[in-house]
Amino acid sequence: MSESLPADLTTGERIQLLRERRGMSRPVLAGLCGRGPDWLKNIEKGKRELRDHGLLIRLASALKVSDLSVLTGGQSVPVDAGTRLMLPTANGIRDAVRGPLFAPASSDEPPSVDVLRGRLRAAWQLWHFSRFQRSEVSALLPDLIRDAQTMTRQFEGAERRRAYVVLADVYHLAQQATAYSVEAELYWIIADRGRMAAQDSDDPLSLAGAAWAFGNGLRETGYAEEAIRVVEEAAEAVRPQLEGGSDDLRGMFGALHLHAAVTCAREGHEGDAWRHWDEADRAAKRLPCGYVQEWTVFGRGNTDFHAVSIGVDLRTPGSALNRAEDIDLDTVPSVERRSRVLVELARAQRQRKDPAGALHWMGRAYKASPETVRYTPSARGLVADLAKETRGPLKSDALQLAEEVGVLAA
Repeated sequence: MSESLPADLTTGERIQLLRERRGMSRPVLAGLCGRGPDWLKNIEKGKRELRDHGLLIRLASALKVSDLSVLTGGQSVPVDAGTRLMLPTANGIRDAVRGPLFAPASSDEPPSVDVLRGRLRAAWQLWHFSRFQRSEVSALLPDLIRDAQTMTRQFEGAERRRAYVVLADVYHLAQQATAYSVEAELYWIIADRGRMAAQDSDDPLSLAGAAWAFGNGLRETGYAEEAIRVVEEAAEAVRPQLEGGSDDLRGMFGALHLHAAVTCAREGHEGDAWRHWDEADRAAKRLPCGYVQEWTVFGRGNTDFHAVSIGVDLRTPGSALNRAEDIDLDTVPSVERRSRVLVELARAQRQRKDPAGALHWMGRAYKASPETVRYTPSARGLVADLAKETRGPLKSDALQLAEEVGVLAA
């Protein structure tokens, strides 16, 4: 639907005008976005800045707007073009998750806890080391999910709780692999199953990991404040156990604070973002040299990477790029994570209105892990923007990258 709005309106004023044109009350529109009317009132009156891309998409959909520029007054960004790429293996994952409660294992001999844990560890390694992590991991997930679900029924007592730890981690891996790439309903079933399995395990590390994973889902779907609450509560719950706990528990404690730091930065809370980063930094320094948590990859290098992300999310690209000068991309043994920090550097250069620099870093991100770029909406959107905005000799490079990533570039 085409909309004609005065060019000098703020985002909040545009939202209010569109809402009133459609005869919608604040509580109705806010409810469609999963928020309260005070949140929407503050945005409309300019008291709160709307930075979350997911919430912009929700508002645009609720207001029947087909292009985000109608809300922002900025560059044309189609709401439904190039923002999502669906996993080709989604049907198999869906069938495993929604399968019968008494489904048999994938083999005649159901695996032991240790055997399945080994398979899961190999899958996590694949997630971090493969350039095509989503395709390769998602192919393993149906059997992993079925076997982990079946295994919990075989044991009692302590061994059953161990089985639930593995089941929770299988769902956390599935949540990582399906983020942005399956329907929202399936993603949230997976996220909630992971949280429930962690509760049944009654294991502090598993519970902390579930909070980290669930917080990811909340943050990426526009519930930033709830995500911060979830990870902060988890971090405080495990804090008393850190002194005598394992390195993995201390690593998860640091990962929870990194999660809170990035989420606060996306909300524009600079002081809280750096406070949480400082806590994570202290946790990283107390861990053995070279330590990396198995699936969050928390450690010294990852903490430094997140400082770059925080700088970008706070719209301080100079600070982000300065911090990037001190990091070594080889310090984190995760192709997926290295690709993500390269995307952050591309975002920083675009904030500085340097399309050549942004294109350089985005090209490196794609080379490091094509699927990290293809399956992440913000990265896909940036590639599409560069294809539209780049001029001169680099235009053909930007268009070629957009074609490889699979986004529309007019």
